Amino acid sequence: MKNNIFKFVFILISGTMMANVSLPNIFGDNMVLQRNSEVKIWGWGNPKEEIKLVSSWNNQEYKVTANNQAKWELKIKTPEAGGPYRISIKGYNEVVLKNILIGEVWVCSGQSNMEMSVSWGIDNGEEEAKNATNPNIRFFTVPKLTATTPQNNLLGNWTESTPETMKYFSAVGYFFAKRLTEDLKNVPIGLISSNWGGTPAEIWMPEEVVQNDAVLLENAKKLNEQEYGPRQPGRAYNAMIYPFVGFKIAGALWYQGESNVGSEVYDKTLSALVTSWRKGWQDDFPFYYVQIAPFKTGSNNFSNVTLRNSQRKLLKEINNTGMVVISDVSDTIDIHPKDKKSVGIRLANLALANTYKTNSNLINGPLFKEIKIDKNKVTVSFDYAEGLYFKNNVTKQFEIAGADGTFYPAEASIKNNQVIVTSKKVPNPLKVRFAWGNTIQSDLFNKANLPASCFISE
Repeated sequence: MKNNIFKFVFILISGTMMANVSLPNIFGDNMVLQRNSEVKIWGWGNPKEEIKLVSSWNNQEYKVTANNQAKWELKIKTPEAGGPYRISIKGYNEVVLKNILIGEVWVCSGQSNMEMSVSWGIDNGEEEAKNATNPNIRFFTVPKLTATTPQNNLLGNWTESTPETMKYFSAVGYFFAKRLTEDLKNVPIGLISSNWGGTPAEIWMPEEVVQNDAVLLENAKKLNEQEYGPRQPGRAYNAMIYPFVGFKIAGALWYQGESNVGSEVYDKTLSALVTSWRKGWQDDFPFYYVQIAPFKTGSNNFSNVTLRNSQRKLLKEINNTGMVVISDVSDTIDIHPKDKKSVGIRLANLALANTYKTNSNLINGPLFKEIKIDKNKVTVSFDYAEGLYFKNNVTKQFEIAGADGTFYPAEASIKNNQVIVTSKKVPNPLKVRFAWGNTIQSDLFNKANLPASCFISE
Protein backbone atom coordinates (compact mmCIF):
# COMPACT_ATOMS: atom_id res chain seq x y z
CA MET A 1 0.00 0.00 0.00
CA LYS A 2 2.84 2.39 1.00
CA ASN A 3 4.64 1.60 -2.29
CA ASN A 4 1.51 2.43 -4.29
CA ILE A 5 1.13 5.80 -2.54
CA PHE A 6 4.83 6.50 -3.12
CA LYS A 7 4.48 5.68 -6.84
CA PHE A 8 1.42 7.91 -7.13
CA VAL A 9 3.16 10.85 -5.42
CA PHE A 10 6.27 10.31 -7.60
CA ILE A 11 4.17 10.32 -10.80
CA LEU A 12 2.34 13.43 -9.59
CA ILE A 13 5.59 15.28 -8.81
CA SER A 14 7.38 14.22 -11.97
CA GLY A 15 4.28 15.08 -14.04
CA THR A 16 4.37 18.54 -12.53
CA MET A 17 8.11 18.89 -13.06
CA MET A 18 7.88 17.75 -16.65
CA ALA A 19 4.88 19.90 -17.60
CA ASN A 20 4.28 19.63 -21.32
CA VAL A 21 4.64 22.68 -23.52
CA SER A 22 1.10 23.67 -24.51
CA LEU A 23 -0.62 26.50 -26.31
CA PRO A 24 -4.07 28.07 -26.23
CA ASN A 25 -6.41 26.54 -28.81
CA ILE A 26 -6.37 29.74 -30.89
CA PHE A 27 -2.92 28.52 -32.03
CA GLY A 28 -3.40 25.32 -33.98
CA ASP A 29 -3.23 23.47 -37.27
CA ASN A 30 -4.91 25.34 -40.18
CA MET A 31 -4.64 28.75 -38.49
CA VAL A 32 -3.99 32.03 -40.27
CA LEU A 33 -1.37 34.43 -38.90
CA GLN A 34 -1.36 38.13 -39.77
CA ARG A 35 1.03 38.87 -42.64
CA ASN A 36 3.93 41.34 -42.59
CA SER A 37 3.68 41.64 -38.82
CA GLU A 38 5.27 40.90 -35.51
CA VAL A 39 2.84 38.37 -34.06
CA LYS A 40 2.69 37.23 -30.46
CA ILE A 41 2.61 33.51 -29.71
CA TRP A 42 2.21 32.35 -26.13
CA GLY A 43 1.63 29.26 -24.06
CA TRP A 44 2.67 27.33 -20.98
CA GLY A 45 5.52 25.06 -19.92
CA ASN A 46 7.51 24.31 -16.83
CA PRO A 47 8.82 27.32 -14.87
CA LYS A 48 12.36 28.08 -16.11
CA GLU A 49 11.92 25.68 -19.05
CA GLU A 50 13.63 26.87 -22.22
CA ILE A 51 11.23 27.01 -25.17
CA LYS A 52 12.51 27.00 -28.77
CA LEU A 53 10.26 28.00 -31.65
CA VAL A 54 11.15 27.52 -35.32
CA SER A 55 9.04 28.98 -38.16
CA SER A 56 9.33 27.17 -41.48
CA TRP A 57 9.02 30.27 -43.70
CA ASN A 58 12.50 31.44 -42.67
CA ASN A 59 13.77 28.59 -40.45
CA GLN A 60 14.52 31.17 -37.78
CA GLU A 61 14.83 29.95 -34.19
CA TYR A 62 13.37 31.97 -31.33
CA LYS A 63 14.10 31.20 -27.66
CA VAL A 64 12.35 32.11 -24.44
CA THR A 65 12.24 30.82 -20.86
CA ALA A 66 8.92 30.12 -19.15
CA ASN A 67 8.35 32.38 -16.13
CA ASN A 68 7.46 31.37 -12.56
CA GLN A 69 3.77 31.38 -13.57
CA ALA A 70 4.61 28.63 -16.12
CA LYS A 71 3.84 31.06 -18.95
CA TRP A 72 5.95 32.09 -21.94
CA GLU A 73 5.43 34.34 -24.92
CA LEU A 74 7.38 35.19 -28.07
CA LYS A 75 7.06 37.73 -30.84
CA ILE A 76 7.89 36.39 -34.27
CA LYS A 77 8.03 38.09 -37.65
CA THR A 78 5.68 36.96 -40.41
CA PRO A 79 6.31 37.34 -44.15
CA GLU A 80 4.05 38.37 -47.03
CA ALA A 81 0.96 36.24 -47.60
CA GLY A 82 1.54 32.57 -48.36
CA GLY A 83 1.80 29.05 -47.05
CA PRO A 84 1.19 26.40 -46.00
CA TYR A 85 3.88 26.57 -43.29
CA ARG A 86 4.77 24.78 -40.06
CA ILE A 87 5.77 26.02 -36.63
CA SER A 88 7.69 23.81 -34.21
CA ILE A 89 7.65 24.63 -30.47
CA LYS A 90 10.00 22.58 -28.35
CA GLY A 91 10.58 22.29 -24.62
CA TYR A 92 10.65 18.92 -22.84
CA ASN A 93 8.22 17.90 -25.55
CA GLU A 94 7.55 19.20 -29.05
CA VAL A 95 4.39 20.69 -30.52
CA VAL A 96 4.21 21.06 -34.31
CA LEU A 97 1.54 23.28 -35.87
CA LYS A 98 0.82 22.37 -39.50
CA ASN A 99 -0.91 23.81 -42.56
CA ILE A 100 -0.52 27.42 -41.36
CA LEU A 101 -1.29 30.24 -43.76
CA ILE A 102 -0.04 33.82 -43.58
CA GLY A 103 -2.68 36.39 -44.51
CA GLU A 104 -5.31 38.66 -42.98
CA VAL A 105 -7.13 37.89 -39.71
CA TRP A 106 -10.48 39.45 -38.76
CA VAL A 107 -12.68 39.04 -35.67
CA CYS A 108 -16.45 38.74 -36.38
CA SER A 109 -18.48 39.49 -33.28
CA GLY A 110 -21.92 40.54 -32.07
CA GLN A 111 -25.29 38.86 -31.71
CA SER A 112 -27.47 36.61 -33.85
CA ASN A 113 -27.26 38.54 -37.12
CA MET A 114 -23.49 38.04 -37.13
CA GLU A 115 -23.85 34.46 -35.90
CA MET A 116 -26.50 33.62 -38.54
CA SER A 117 -25.31 30.98 -40.99
CA VAL A 118 -26.54 29.18 -44.10
CA SER A 119 -28.03 26.54 -41.79
CA TRP A 120 -30.45 29.20 -40.49
CA GLY A 121 -31.93 29.72 -43.95
CA ILE A 122 -30.35 32.77 -45.59
CA ASP A 123 -31.05 33.93 -49.16
CA ASN A 124 -29.55 31.54 -51.74
CA GLY A 125 -27.64 29.85 -48.91
CA GLU A 126 -27.58 26.26 -50.14
CA GLU A 127 -26.20 27.36 -53.52
CA GLU A 128 -23.50 29.48 -51.86
CA ALA A 129 -22.52 26.58 -49.59
CA LYS A 130 -22.03 24.25 -52.56
CA ASN A 131 -19.35 26.61 -53.90
CA ALA A 132 -17.68 27.32 -50.55
CA THR A 133 -14.60 25.11 -50.95
CA ASN A 134 -11.70 27.51 -50.45
CA PRO A 135 -8.57 26.42 -48.54
CA ASN A 136 -7.51 30.11 -48.39
CA ILE A 137 -10.44 30.94 -46.09
CA ARG A 138 -10.15 29.58 -42.54
CA PHE A 139 -12.67 29.61 -39.68
CA PHE A 140 -12.37 29.56 -35.90
CA THR A 141 -15.71 29.45 -34.05
CA VAL A 142 -15.67 30.45 -30.38
CA PRO A 143 -18.25 28.45 -28.37
CA LYS A 144 -20.79 30.25 -26.18
CA LEU A 145 -19.23 30.49 -22.73
CA THR A 146 -19.40 32.83 -19.77
CA ALA A 147 -16.99 33.55 -16.94
CA THR A 148 -16.87 35.97 -14.04
CA THR A 149 -13.10 36.44 -14.51
CA PRO A 150 -10.86 36.58 -17.64
CA GLN A 151 -10.01 33.11 -18.95
CA ASN A 152 -6.71 31.83 -20.41
CA ASN A 153 -8.13 29.47 -23.02
CA LEU A 154 -11.22 28.46 -24.93
CA LEU A 155 -12.45 25.46 -26.88
CA GLY A 156 -12.35 25.39 -30.67
CA ASN A 157 -10.10 24.74 -33.64
CA TRP A 158 -9.29 26.20 -37.06
CA THR A 159 -10.95 24.65 -40.12
CA GLU A 160 -10.76 25.26 -43.85
CA SER A 161 -13.80 26.58 -45.70
CA THR A 162 -15.76 23.68 -47.21
CA PRO A 163 -19.47 23.30 -47.99
CA GLU A 164 -19.83 21.59 -44.59
CA THR A 165 -17.87 24.10 -42.44
CA MET A 166 -19.17 27.21 -44.20
CA LYS A 167 -22.76 26.08 -43.66
CA TYR A 168 -22.45 26.58 -39.89
CA PHE A 169 -20.17 29.63 -39.85
CA SER A 170 -21.13 33.32 -39.78
CA ALA A 171 -22.54 34.05 -43.24
CA VAL A 172 -21.65 37.75 -42.99
CA GLY A 173 -18.08 36.73 -42.11
CA TYR A 174 -17.84 34.25 -44.98
CA PHE A 175 -19.09 36.70 -47.63
CA PHE A 176 -16.69 39.32 -46.24
CA ALA A 177 -13.78 36.89 -46.55
CA LYS A 178 -14.81 35.71 -50.01
CA ARG A 179 -14.91 39.29 -51.33
CA LEU A 180 -11.50 40.02 -49.76
CA THR A 181 -9.83 36.96 -51.30
CA GLU A 182 -11.16 37.96 -54.71
CA ASP A 183 -9.93 41.56 -54.49
CA LEU A 184 -6.65 40.87 -52.66
CA LYS A 185 -5.73 38.17 -55.21
CA ASN A 186 -6.10 35.08 -52.98
CA VAL A 187 -4.47 36.45 -49.85
CA PRO A 188 -5.55 33.95 -47.14
CA ILE A 189 -8.26 35.20 -44.77
CA GLY A 190 -8.72 33.91 -41.21
CA LEU A 191 -11.97 34.62 -39.39
CA ILE A 192 -12.53 34.29 -35.64
CA SER A 193 -16.29 34.22 -34.99
CA SER A 194 -17.34 35.07 -31.43
CA ASN A 195 -21.09 35.69 -31.23
CA TRP A 196 -24.11 35.16 -29.01
CA GLY A 197 -27.69 35.89 -30.11
CA GLY A 198 -29.81 38.15 -27.93
CA THR A 199 -26.89 39.71 -26.05
CA PRO A 200 -26.28 43.41 -25.27
CA ALA A 201 -22.96 45.14 -25.97
CA GLU A 202 -22.18 45.44 -22.23
CA ILE A 203 -21.36 41.72 -21.90
CA TRP A 204 -18.71 42.01 -24.65
CA MET A 205 -16.39 44.44 -22.85
CA PRO A 206 -14.44 44.19 -19.58
CA GLU A 207 -16.73 44.48 -16.57
CA GLU A 208 -14.65 47.27 -15.01
CA VAL A 209 -15.23 49.48 -18.07
CA VAL A 210 -18.95 49.51 -17.25
CA GLN A 211 -18.47 49.64 -13.48
CA ASN A 212 -16.14 52.66 -13.71
CA ASP A 213 -18.50 54.75 -15.86
CA ALA A 214 -21.63 56.11 -14.15
CA VAL A 215 -23.59 56.50 -17.40
CA LEU A 216 -22.78 52.98 -18.67
CA LEU A 217 -23.45 51.46 -15.25
CA GLU A 218 -26.85 53.14 -14.94
CA ASN A 219 -27.77 51.94 -18.42
CA ALA A 220 -26.54 48.38 -17.72
CA LYS A 221 -28.80 48.19 -14.66
CA LYS A 222 -31.80 48.40 -17.01
CA LEU A 223 -30.81 45.16 -18.77
CA ASN A 224 -33.30 42.54 -17.63
CA GLU A 225 -32.46 38.85 -17.43
CA GLN A 226 -33.65 36.81 -20.39
CA GLU A 227 -33.54 33.17 -21.40
CA TYR A 228 -31.28 33.43 -24.47
CA GLY A 229 -28.07 34.64 -22.88
CA PRO A 230 -26.23 36.62 -20.22
CA ARG A 231 -26.87 40.29 -19.48
CA GLN A 232 -24.17 40.96 -16.89
CA PRO A 233 -21.27 43.17 -18.06
CA GLY A 234 -18.05 41.33 -18.96
CA ARG A 235 -19.42 37.76 -18.98
CA ALA A 236 -18.87 37.02 -22.68
CA TYR A 237 -15.74 39.16 -22.87
CA ASN A 238 -14.06 37.11 -20.14
CA ALA A 239 -14.71 33.77 -21.83
CA MET A 240 -15.13 34.57 -25.54
CA ILE A 241 -12.82 37.53 -26.29
CA TYR A 242 -10.13 37.77 -23.59
CA PRO A 243 -8.59 34.31 -24.27
CA PHE A 244 -7.39 35.46 -27.71
CA VAL A 245 -6.70 39.14 -26.99
CA GLY A 246 -3.22 39.72 -28.39
CA PHE A 247 -3.64 37.26 -31.28
CA LYS A 248 -2.62 39.65 -34.06
CA ILE A 249 -5.61 40.78 -36.15
CA ALA A 250 -6.19 43.09 -39.11
CA GLY A 251 -9.43 44.39 -37.60
CA ALA A 252 -12.88 43.65 -36.20
CA LEU A 253 -16.37 43.34 -37.69
CA TRP A 254 -19.36 44.01 -35.42
CA TYR A 255 -23.08 43.36 -35.99
CA GLN A 256 -25.04 43.97 -32.79
CA GLY A 257 -27.50 46.40 -31.32
CA GLU A 258 -30.94 44.80 -31.40
CA SER A 259 -30.55 43.84 -27.72
CA ASN A 260 -29.66 47.44 -26.81
CA VAL A 261 -32.73 48.96 -28.48
CA GLY A 262 -34.20 51.41 -25.97
CA SER A 263 -30.79 52.67 -24.88
CA GLU A 264 -30.22 56.41 -25.26
CA VAL A 265 -26.44 56.03 -24.92
CA TYR A 266 -25.53 53.26 -27.35
CA ASP A 267 -22.91 55.41 -29.07
CA LYS A 268 -21.14 55.82 -25.72
CA THR A 269 -21.52 52.09 -25.00
CA LEU A 270 -20.09 50.96 -28.33
CA SER A 271 -17.33 53.57 -28.12
CA ALA A 272 -16.32 52.11 -24.73
CA LEU A 273 -16.28 48.60 -26.23
CA VAL A 274 -14.07 49.63 -29.18
CA THR A 275 -11.68 51.51 -26.89
CA SER A 276 -11.42 48.56 -24.48
CA TRP A 277 -10.67 46.08 -27.28
CA ARG A 278 -8.02 48.32 -28.79
CA LYS A 279 -6.47 48.79 -25.37
CA GLY A 280 -6.37 44.99 -24.86
CA TRP A 281 -4.74 44.40 -28.24
CA GLN A 282 -2.58 47.53 -27.90
CA ASP A 283 -3.56 48.28 -31.47
CA ASP A 284 -5.80 50.94 -33.02
CA PHE A 285 -7.20 48.39 -35.50
CA PRO A 286 -10.13 49.21 -37.82
CA PHE A 287 -13.59 48.51 -36.44
CA TYR A 288 -16.33 48.13 -39.06
CA TYR A 289 -19.92 47.62 -38.01
CA VAL A 290 -23.42 47.11 -39.37
CA GLN A 291 -26.18 49.58 -38.59
CA ILE A 292 -29.09 47.42 -37.45
CA ALA A 293 -32.06 47.14 -39.80
CA PRO A 294 -35.33 49.06 -39.43
CA PHE A 295 -37.65 46.86 -37.39
CA LYS A 296 -40.92 47.20 -35.48
CA THR A 297 -39.79 47.24 -31.86
CA GLY A 298 -42.24 47.26 -28.97
CA SER A 299 -44.65 50.16 -28.45
CA ASN A 300 -42.09 52.97 -28.89
CA ASN A 301 -42.07 54.30 -32.45
CA PHE A 302 -38.54 55.63 -32.09
CA SER A 303 -36.53 53.11 -30.01
CA ASN A 304 -35.01 51.33 -33.03
CA VAL A 305 -34.29 54.49 -35.02
CA THR A 306 -32.73 56.16 -31.96
CA LEU A 307 -30.25 53.31 -31.69
CA ARG A 308 -29.46 53.47 -35.42
CA ASN A 309 -28.82 57.19 -35.04
CA SER A 310 -26.45 56.43 -32.13
CA GLN A 311 -24.58 54.05 -34.42
CA ARG A 312 -24.29 56.82 -37.03
CA LYS A 313 -22.97 59.30 -34.44
CA LEU A 314 -20.22 56.90 -33.36
CA LEU A 315 -18.47 57.44 -36.71
CA LYS A 316 -17.52 60.97 -35.68
CA GLU A 317 -16.78 60.06 -32.07
CA ILE A 318 -14.12 57.41 -32.62
CA ASN A 319 -11.46 57.06 -35.31
CA ASN A 320 -10.80 54.26 -37.78
CA THR A 321 -14.40 53.07 -37.84
CA GLY A 322 -16.86 52.44 -40.66
CA MET A 323 -20.57 51.65 -40.81
CA VAL A 324 -22.71 49.94 -43.44
CA VAL A 325 -26.37 50.86 -43.81
CA ILE A 326 -28.63 47.96 -44.79
CA SER A 327 -32.14 49.45 -44.77
CA ASP A 328 -32.51 48.63 -48.48
CA VAL A 329 -31.73 44.91 -48.09
CA SER A 330 -33.63 44.28 -44.85
CA ASP A 331 -37.13 43.19 -44.01
CA THR A 332 -38.89 45.33 -41.40
CA ILE A 333 -40.92 42.36 -40.12
CA ASP A 334 -37.93 40.03 -39.64
CA ILE A 335 -35.29 40.91 -37.04
CA HIS A 336 -32.98 38.50 -38.92
CA PRO A 337 -32.74 39.85 -42.50
CA LYS A 338 -31.95 36.95 -44.83
CA ASP A 339 -29.72 38.84 -47.28
CA LYS A 340 -26.39 38.34 -45.56
CA LYS A 341 -24.34 38.45 -48.76
CA SER A 342 -24.95 42.17 -49.35
CA VAL A 343 -23.99 42.88 -45.73
CA GLY A 344 -20.72 40.92 -45.95
CA ILE A 345 -19.80 42.52 -49.29
CA ARG A 346 -20.48 46.04 -47.98
CA LEU A 347 -18.25 45.40 -44.96
CA ALA A 348 -15.57 44.03 -47.30
CA ASN A 349 -15.83 47.12 -49.49
CA LEU A 350 -15.18 49.28 -46.40
CA ALA A 351 -12.07 47.23 -45.60
CA LEU A 352 -10.85 47.24 -49.22
CA ALA A 353 -11.23 51.02 -49.44
CA ASN A 354 -10.06 52.11 -46.00
CA THR A 355 -7.70 49.36 -44.78
CA TYR A 356 -6.25 47.90 -47.97
CA LYS A 357 -6.61 50.96 -50.27
CA THR A 358 -7.45 48.72 -53.25
CA ASN A 359 -10.98 50.06 -53.81
CA SER A 360 -11.50 53.68 -54.87
CA ASN A 361 -15.22 53.31 -55.53
CA LEU A 362 -17.92 55.03 -53.50
CA ILE A 363 -18.52 52.54 -50.66
CA ASN A 364 -20.65 54.54 -48.19
CA GLY A 365 -24.25 55.64 -48.35
CA PRO A 366 -24.97 59.37 -47.81
CA LEU A 367 -24.21 60.44 -44.23
CA PHE A 368 -25.63 63.61 -42.67
CA LYS A 369 -23.05 66.39 -42.51
CA GLU A 370 -24.75 69.68 -41.58
CA ILE A 371 -27.73 71.99 -42.09
CA LYS A 372 -27.81 75.64 -43.16
CA ILE A 373 -30.92 77.69 -42.46
CA ASP A 374 -32.07 80.60 -44.64
CA LYS A 375 -35.41 82.02 -43.40
CA ASN A 376 -37.93 79.16 -43.84
CA LYS A 377 -35.62 77.01 -45.97
CA VAL A 378 -33.14 74.40 -44.69
CA THR A 379 -30.30 73.06 -46.84
CA VAL A 380 -29.10 69.63 -45.75
CA SER A 381 -25.57 68.55 -46.75
CA PHE A 382 -24.24 64.99 -46.78
CA ASP A 383 -20.92 63.25 -47.05
CA TYR A 384 -20.77 60.65 -49.87
CA ALA A 385 -23.53 62.59 -51.68
CA GLU A 386 -22.44 62.10 -55.29
CA GLY A 387 -25.45 61.43 -57.52
CA LEU A 388 -28.04 61.96 -54.78
CA TYR A 389 -31.54 60.80 -55.73
CA PHE A 390 -34.88 59.79 -54.20
CA LYS A 391 -35.91 56.22 -54.92
CA ASN A 392 -39.40 57.24 -56.07
CA ASN A 393 -38.41 60.73 -57.33
CA VAL A 394 -40.17 62.34 -54.36
CA THR A 395 -39.87 61.71 -50.63
CA LYS A 396 -42.00 62.10 -47.52
CA GLN A 397 -39.22 61.07 -45.14
CA PHE A 398 -37.91 64.55 -44.18
CA GLU A 399 -39.41 66.47 -41.25
CA ILE A 400 -38.53 69.84 -39.73
CA ALA A 401 -39.15 71.46 -36.34
CA GLY A 402 -39.01 74.96 -34.93
CA ALA A 403 -38.33 76.20 -31.40
CA ASP A 404 -41.19 74.13 -29.95
CA GLY A 405 -39.47 70.88 -31.05
CA THR A 406 -42.56 69.55 -32.84
CA PHE A 407 -41.69 67.93 -36.16
CA TYR A 408 -43.84 68.36 -39.26
CA PRO A 409 -43.58 66.66 -42.66
CA ALA A 410 -41.49 68.70 -45.08
CA GLU A 411 -41.30 69.07 -48.82
CA ALA A 412 -37.86 68.06 -50.07
CA SER A 413 -35.99 68.55 -53.33
CA ILE A 414 -32.44 67.82 -54.45
CA LYS A 415 -30.17 70.53 -55.80
CA ASN A 416 -26.38 70.24 -56.28
CA ASN A 417 -26.33 66.98 -54.27
CA GLN A 418 -27.95 68.72 -51.30
CA VAL A 419 -31.52 68.39 -50.05
CA ILE A 420 -33.64 71.55 -49.65
CA VAL A 421 -36.50 71.18 -47.15
CA THR A 422 -39.39 73.49 -46.23
CA SER A 423 -42.75 73.26 -44.45
CA LYS A 424 -45.54 75.83 -44.36
CA LYS A 425 -46.15 74.83 -40.74
CA VAL A 426 -42.58 75.75 -39.69
CA PRO A 427 -41.73 79.34 -40.70
CA ASN A 428 -38.58 79.39 -38.52
CA PRO A 429 -36.98 75.92 -38.72
CA LEU A 430 -34.23 74.83 -36.34
CA LYS A 431 -33.97 71.03 -36.75
CA VAL A 432 -34.31 68.41 -39.46
CA ARG A 433 -34.79 64.68 -39.22
CA PHE A 434 -34.89 61.98 -41.89
CA ALA A 435 -36.38 58.46 -42.08
CA TRP A 436 -37.23 58.90 -38.39
CA GLY A 437 -39.24 55.82 -37.49
CA ASN A 438 -38.55 52.27 -36.40
CA THR A 439 -39.62 50.71 -39.70
CA ILE A 440 -38.79 53.47 -42.22
CA GLN A 441 -36.45 52.24 -44.94
CA SER A 442 -34.46 55.15 -46.35
CA ASP A 443 -35.48 56.33 -49.83
CA LEU A 444 -32.47 58.63 -50.34
CA PHE A 445 -29.58 57.07 -52.29
CA ASN A 446 -26.33 58.10 -53.99
CA LYS A 447 -24.88 57.04 -57.34
CA ALA A 448 -23.53 53.81 -55.79
CA ASN A 449 -27.18 52.93 -55.00
CA LEU A 450 -26.41 52.93 -51.30
CA PRO A 451 -29.04 54.26 -48.86
CA ALA A 452 -28.64 57.23 -46.53
CA SER A 453 -28.69 56.65 -42.81
CA CYS A 454 -31.53 58.02 -40.72
CA PHE A 455 -30.52 61.13 -38.74
CA ILE A 456 -31.69 63.96 -36.56
CA SER A 457 -29.68 67.18 -36.83
CA GLU A 458 -27.66 68.00 -33.72
